[in-house]
Amino acid sequence: MSSNGPHTPYLAHGSRVGIRHFTDEDADEFTARARESRELHRPWLFPPDTPETYARYARARIESPDTEPLLVCERDAGGAIAGFININNIVRGAFLSGALGYGAFAHAAGRGLMGEGLALVVRYAFGPLRLHRLEANIQPLNEASIALVRRAGFRREGFSPAFLFVDGAWRDHERWAITADDPAPGRS
Repeated sequence: MSSNGPHTPYLAHGSRVGIRHFTDEDADEFTARARESRELHRPWLFPPDTPETYARYARARIESPDTEPLLVCERDAGGAIAGFININNIVRGAFLSGALGYGAFAHAAGRGLMGEGLALVVRYAFGPLRLHRLEANIQPLNEASIALVRRAGFRREGFSPAFLFVDGAWRDHERWAITADDPAPGRS
């Protein structure tokens, strides 16, 4: 299995990217990428862009039993961080579900790296994590995000007005989902 270094093996990898957990050591690279990507992310996303905010963000996700914090890393670029995909609000029992939160960094946008990374996350969620369902809640005007999940085989399930509090206001979202039983591109 490929690795980003001696202590951070990929959980899964494809031809160009691997996915691995966040670490405290990722702070400098992650925050530099977040600062470089502000124009791409706004108004949809506000990832941590200082070491202090990264430390709180990463620690909360790493320590949470209901979150799987994952980085999408470029294998041919020495494991450089291309983006992140968090599986949040994981519910076990009869539901076996998680909600995705994700973002590409500007240097990786439009190169297909997040699509490959999302396919790996879906396989990881439905394989080792034994989830049945993944959801992505997306603001309707975020066309790039909708295109990403659509290509991955997610289906639009509905519309929720004032669904999430983002950038100081309650924002409408479309609900997209995929289940372990759904046929999806790149899944065996």
